Amino acid sequence: MAVTFNRDRATKVVLVVLGLLTAGATISALVTSFLALRPTGGTSAPMFYTILAALGVFLVLAARNPSAYRSLIAYAVWSSVAHGAVMALMAIQLPTKSGELLVGAALAALGAALLFVFAPRKETAVVTS
Repeated sequence: MAVTFNRDRATKVVLVVLGLLTAGATISALVTSFLALRPTGGTSAPMFYTILAALGVFLVLAARNPSAYRSLIAYAVWSSVAHGAVMALMAIQLPTKSGELLVGAALAALGAALLFVFAPRKETAVVTS
């Protein structure tokens, strides 16, 4: 029995898994920052968490029809690349936190790579003469 690769199903699985991980991790961080269990140095972290949590929710919703959400998926890819790059630069500037920053950068890069590889392809129009 041959096993066939179903790209559409894989795309949906990647969107749901990354969306749930993103939303879950950032909502957890948001709640703990508001409960002062892990106080932040400023006000920007909770605002950033809300943006990422919303992105995670929309990635899950995009799993219904990935080709209709190509621009959202592209945003998720490029924002993850940018986020990972900033974390890698911060790891150089903050050697005491380089371990956790490099792990975060690697996870952002992995998420971006998965979304990029499984992103729905642009449909081309068929021209008939």
